[in-house]
Amino acid sequence: VQLQASGGGLAQAGGSLSLTCAASGTIHKLHTLGWYRQAPGKQRELVADFIVAGTTNVADSVKGRFDISRDRAKNSVSLQIYDLKPEDTAVYYCHAFVSGPSLDLREYWGQGTLVTVSS
Repeated sequence: VQLQASGGGLAQAGGSLSLTCAASGTIHKLHTLGWYRQAPGKQRELVADFIVAGTTNVADSVKGRFDISRDRAKNSVSLQIYDLKPEDTAVYYCHAFVSGPSLDLREYWGQGTLVTVSS
């Protein structure tokens, strides 16, 4: 399974940005698909993801500014970030829990995409 991220880059505070992650490969079931981020000197944290029941998790710290949407047909999720703040500067990682044909559950990470917000 591969997680391909796109988007990110340099943006100004107050602006918006979009990230997309697409899962590909041998996927029997996509249990979760979403985004984590890791700011300099900090631990990696969940930003937002979809879980198998069709519900979403969004970190309290970004609620109201981050919006996650899903394209089931493409096994992809998009993260829309509004009102960017310098503290949103981080490497954003696509993340998924996937089960294959043998129903084994595995965790996958994308390569990370850097978001830099200038004040």
